[in-house]
Amino acid sequence: MVDLGLTAFVLGLLALGLRRPFLWVLAYLYVDILAPQKISWFLLASIPISLIVFCLAFGGWLLIDDKRDSRFTLRQALLFLLLCYCGLTTLSADFPVEAAEKWSWVWKALVFAIFLPLTLRTRLRFEAAIMVMVLTLGAIVISGSIKTLGSGGGYGTLKLFVNDNTGLYEGSIISCVSIAAIPLVWWLARHTTVFPRNWMVRLFAVALTFACLLIPIGTQARTGLLCIVLLFLLSLRTVKHRFLYLAAMGTLALMAIPFLPESYTKRMDTIENHQADESASTRVAVWKWTLDYVKDNPFGGGFEAYRSNRLRIETRAATTDGNTTAVEVQQVEDAGRAYHSSYFEMLGEQGWPGLLLWLWIQALGIWQMERIRSRWLKKAAAPGAGPEVQWQAPLANALQQAHLVYMLGSLFVGIAFQAFILMLIGIQCGLWSYLKRIDSPQKRVIRGPRKLNIPNAVAAS
Repeated sequence: MVDLGLTAFVLGLLALGLRRPFLWVLAYLYVDILAPQKISWFLLASIPISLIVFCLAFGGWLLIDDKRDSRFTLRQALLFLLLCYCGLTTLSADFPVEAAEKWSWVWKALVFAIFLPLTLRTRLRFEAAIMVMVLTLGAIVISGSIKTLGSGGGYGTLKLFVNDNTGLYEGSIISCVSIAAIPLVWWLARHTTVFPRNWMVRLFAVALTFACLLIPIGTQARTGLLCIVLLFLLSLRTVKHRFLYLAAMGTLALMAIPFLPESYTKRMDTIENHQADESASTRVAVWKWTLDYVKDNPFGGGFEAYRSNRLRIETRAATTDGNTTAVEVQQVEDAGRAYHSSYFEMLGEQGWPGLLLWLWIQALGIWQMERIRSRWLKKAAAPGAGPEVQWQAPLANALQQAHLVYMLGSLFVGIAFQAFILMLIGIQCGLWSYLKRIDSPQKRVIRGPRKLNIPNAVAAS
């Protein structure tokens, strides 16, 4: 029944796209996040559904969709440069077969991030894209949170829709992304025009936020805990009653501690002392190896270059018996360990040029969202400001918070090309372009008399 339901939903969405081509863009967001072809065991699993929807999204926009308001931004150009550079390093990769396999999905993720902003011409389209991303991710998150409540989860043992330790179905990645999505959940709850903003929508937002917070517990990923702390600190910037908020969050944290699994608290203890945990010690060893590697290979070794590493790891475990503490030192040898960091992933695979280009793309997005937030907060606070200028600054703030959470999480997870994050970057590019267009002096002068027709145009999109 699950297979039939998924197949019927995807085919129905594709059929609706014949009338509204933008729905094919939304369909690709859904397929790329959920990966229904992995859940399915028959029809969707037997056809290249991702590639089909990818081609439909591009073809629909190219042949049918209105392109008069599409703009190409600097960040899209930087993404295109990164795409070309990654293609070149793939041709000379240390491990050509493995590099080609990673390139097969990286280029699609980058191309779609470049393409997505061209389709976001109205507020309704921004809402639809974010809603599909949040709700599709929510399907994975809700499933994982229910299993966490039932069993407590466990590191490497929490099973989501599929038994696949890749993409959003990997514990550390879903922990980081689920926390990054929380600001977008609340932007939708407060500013959506798709659903009425009533108590049911707010209740669902509370429930989905709770589910997102449970994922780091269920996966026992240390990255998730750090992301929660950062999001809490970032939220202090916008809450009205900071001291009340601090007290409430502190109380909730203290109340939650007794209910946390013992295995979770023990794993979180290794954040303070990485030498007591082989996994954490391995990450540090891989990072040191990467720095040595790029001394001889400043342009990187292409995708999967980490496979050539050879590591010797020293772990220290302290045991206390009465007044005596003994430290046990163990030497462990390992090879072919992944970077476990997007920064070192970019450095090792794409070298210094790739890392700097990637950092430029990230920093520019955070700066642009700050510019939008500052400008549109002033517009929203101006005398006589209507509801049409109230959603832009909160969206920029939510995208910025999500991005900053990602940047912290990516310190410890290799998600430099994670599709969900590249989609967020695409929405940032689209928002920057869209607001520059509607706020330009020429736009205000020429289209000022037609202001009353804007809601009808938005609804027609």
